[in-house]
Order: sequence, then structure tokens, then C-alpha cells
Amino acid sequence: MVSAVRRMCTAALAMLVPIAFLCSFAFVPTHAFAVEGDDPSSSSAVAAPIAGPVPNIIVTNFTYGGDSVAAGAKFDLAFTFQNKGQVAVTNMVVTVDGGESFAIAGGTNTFYVDALWAGYSLTQTVPMQALSSAKSGAQPVSISFKYEYLDSGSRSSTQSDIKISVPISQPDRFEVSNPVLPDQSIAGQETTITMEYVNKGKGDISNVEATMEGEGFDATMKNQYVGNVASGATGSIGYAFTPQAAGELSATVKVTYEDSDGQSKTKEFPVKVNVEDAPVMDGTATDDMVVEPAGPVVPVWAWVAGGVAVVVLIVVIVLLVRRHRRKKAKSKIDEEWDDWAEGAANKGDAAAASPNDSSPTTVLGPIAAADSPAPTAADSASHHK
Repeated sequence: MVSAVRRMCTAALAMLVPIAFLCSFAFVPTHAFAVEGDDPSSSSAVAAPIAGPVPNIIVTNFTYGGDSVAAGAKFDLAFTFQNKGQVAVTNMVVTVDGGESFAIAGGTNTFYVDALWAGYSLTQTVPMQALSSAKSGAQPVSISFKYEYLDSGSRSSTQSDIKISVPISQPDRFEVSNPVLPDQSIAGQETTITMEYVNKGKGDISNVEATMEGEGFDATMKNQYVGNVASGATGSIGYAFTPQAAGELSATVKVTYEDSDGQSKTKEFPVKVNVEDAPVMDGTATDDMVVEPAGPVVPVWAWVAGGVAVVVLIVVIVLLVRRHRRKKAKSKIDEEWDDWAEGAANKGDAAAASPNDSSPTTVLGPIAAADSPAPTAADSASHHK
């Protein structure tokens, strides 16, 4: 029986050896050689080998210690990367670049990984610091992976770049001074509370408003809108209100705004104002008050003397004007008389000088007897003749 089994095994081996020999020839790779004149597209050409699977490295998770990183603060950036491909990678070099917003806080930004099998992951921690000059908001961090892998028996290399973002927040340095209360507050009269502010931070402040909460006063504008405040800008907030009654007025001034991260914040300032009653202006109050004269009082006799002096001055002026007019008129008459007399004398001289005039002109004038002179002797003799 044993011999029968041996015979069967020998026969089976004799049949398998030829089959194995034929299979070895069937699976031996053949090589095609290009011959001058051959067409590469013909069926005799052998197709190129198909590329195998490639690895795929991605960042699956990262942390930076909180919701945001304050400008100028240090933090640890931890990120986890995984090989999502079907082949292993070797000689991996990982580089972290913080750009213009982050710097490496000690150590290096380049790391070496010997091998990362398909489906496996690693976690790397990098100490970093946010620059104080960085802008507020999400800022990018670049992570690059350079590695090698086997592709259909040949070694290949590739690189992948991945960006993540880390939010940066500038510290809130928006400062508002304590309210300046009015020197005097009267019931029913409008008064104002003022506050100075300055933005010392490197980020802009937006939507600044002032509100006064409490009872016992009225306000035309309940919200005083200031608007946006740039970095380094200063200004003042004025809130106008009218107290309703005298006494101590207690209220709270609230200043609300949004910081550079868009977070709403509020600053509160409690105030107390002493309100006085309005002054009473009736007759009783006037009798009690002593009114002091604004200046020296002028007596009545002074006003009378002043009036008389004015009247006398006017009369004197009138008399002087009349006198001047009379003198002027008299001088004019004298000049006319002199002109007339001079003209008459000139006419008499002309008549005496003319010999052809038969009737000489004689000027007669009234002569009184007492004024006539005594006749001379010659005149008597001619008379007797």
C-alpha cells in the first residue's frame, strides 16, 4: 500500500514539473526594442508600466493654546500630520514658516522624520511667538512636507505645502478718563458731562457710544455716538442732560465699543451731581435783596445846570451868527456906495474936459448960511459993476 502511495506522488510530481516550466516562460517579462521603420503604435510595442499609488500627507489637527494669541505673546504650536496614502514615505523633512506675524521662539523650524507608514500619524510641537507688530485677526502659518517614496519599484520625491491660520489679538488699550462734572447744575437747565479718551493700542476701535443711565434727568439724545477711533487717536465725549429737580443726582455713564478683534466691551463710570434750585425772581425776593448801584448817582441840579448851559451856548451861537451876517451885509453896502461915488466922479471929470458942451453941469448941494464964507472984496466990486 505504501508503494502505491509513492507511485501516485511520483506521477503527480512528474506532471507538475512540466507545468511549472511552462509557467516560468509565460511570466518572464519581454522587452521590445525599437527598430528603424517600426511603428511604436503597432501591436508589437509593449505599453509602459502603470504608476503605483502615491502617499498623501495632510494636517489633521493643530492647537495654539486658546481662542487667540495676544500680540507679543509666546505659545506652542502643536500640529498632527498623517499619511493618508497607501505607501510609506521616507526621508521626510518638515518646515514651519510663520510669515510676517510669527517667529520661532527658540530652536529650529525644520524637523526630520525617518519614515511614516501608510495610515500612520505624528505630532510635532513648535515654540513660537506672535510679533507685537502683527495685525489683529487670523494670520497664516505655512507647513511644508518634503519626502520620498517607492513608485513601482523606483524611488520618487515630492513636496506638499499646507497652510493653517492662528488668530492674533492686539491688547485692548482704549482708555477713557473719569467724567468731568459741571461746576454748577441747576434744575431745569441743561448741563454736560465730558470725558477724554485715547486709543493706545495698535488696532482700531469701532462703534464707540456713550449712554447715561439713571433717573431724575432728561436727555435729548440718549446715545452719544462717537464712531471709530484709529490707533493713537484722542478725543472727548460730551453727554448733555437736564436735571428735573434739585438734590443729588446719581447716574452711570457707560461707554461701549468694539475692540480690534470685534469683541464688544463696556466701560462704566458712576457719577453724582449736586443739583440746585433755580433762583426765584418774584417781588418778595426783590425786596429782600439789596441792589447796589452800578456807579455814582448824578443829582438833579447837575442835570438842570447842564440843560441851562446848553441853552446859553445855543443862544450865544445864534447871536454870533447874526452879528457875522450883519457885518457882512454892511461891508457889502459900503463897497457898493464907494463904487457909485467913484463912478460919479469919473463922469464929472469927463464933462469938464469937453469944450463943445454948451451947458456945463453944475453940482448943487445944500449950503447953509452960517456955513457960507464971507464975500471977498473982489466979489463985491464985480457985483456993483
